[in-house]
Amino acid sequence: MPKSTDEHLYRPLYDEEIGQLVHQGCSSNDWSLVKVSPDFIPDNIQNSRFSGHIRLNSFTHSVKLVGGITFKTGIYNAWLHNCEVGKNALIHNVRSYIANYRIGEGVIIHNVTTVAVDGETYFGNGTRVEAINEGGGREIPIYDHLSAHVAYMMALYRHRPGLVSALVAMVENYSEYVKSEIGEIGAHSRIINCNTILNVKVGQGTVIDGAKKLKNGSINSTFEAPVEIGEGVIMDDFIVCSGTKITDATLISKCFVGQGCVLD
Repeated sequence: MPKSTDEHLYRPLYDEEIGQLVHQGCSSNDWSLVKVSPDFIPDNIQNSRFSGHIRLNSFTHSVKLVGGITFKTGIYNAWLHNCEVGKNALIHNVRSYIANYRIGEGVIIHNVTTVAVDGETYFGNGTRVEAINEGGGREIPIYDHLSAHVAYMMALYRHRPGLVSALVAMVENYSEYVKSEIGEIGAHSRIINCNTILNVKVGQGTVIDGAKKLKNGSINSTFEAPVEIGEGVIMDDFIVCSGTKITDATLISKCFVGQGCVLD
């Protein structure tokens, strides 16, 4: 895992902290790879396994889950591999593992199976989508900042091959820029009761509740216009823009979903 930009803010675990974590059911192949913030205390980390490079912040607050249940932030019943966990996040009941993610401040991950990035990924950027003619010939490579104007020119200006080539090259350059082996889960996002999330970048304030499978995509949520992904949703090779709601077992494959859409 690449070093955090704030690597100097982390310290090694003290021997007594390692002893407390072991007493609380935690394990690691190499505790020297686990670094923590200066104000870290191990009280709220239980029955968890750590492998690879781990960065942990402090967990001192409480959060409310559905039904009014109050839960102390921390890490419980989880396996983390090459992860950085932000301040006052809650990770609870991960049936398989979380691998290769930077998890933002105040994030809640509860009752999930797998959240992982598997090798270098573009998070949906550069995926070619067949437009206008399903038989092919007018494919559009999607990316985070795609607009209707750019899509129109790429699909319909085939008589201007120089222009189309330049636009495609722009998308390819952007895709290379965002390519990474590490995913992001933005601050104060909630991922609850989900199965598999693989190679997905999650923006700030996202709510994913009950999704079945999300693979190779970007959820470009913001605090001002959050994205909501609901029960039974399956999405492959996608980009979702801010303010969008996708619920009720919607199926999406090779698709760019613009701002403020409702799919159910």
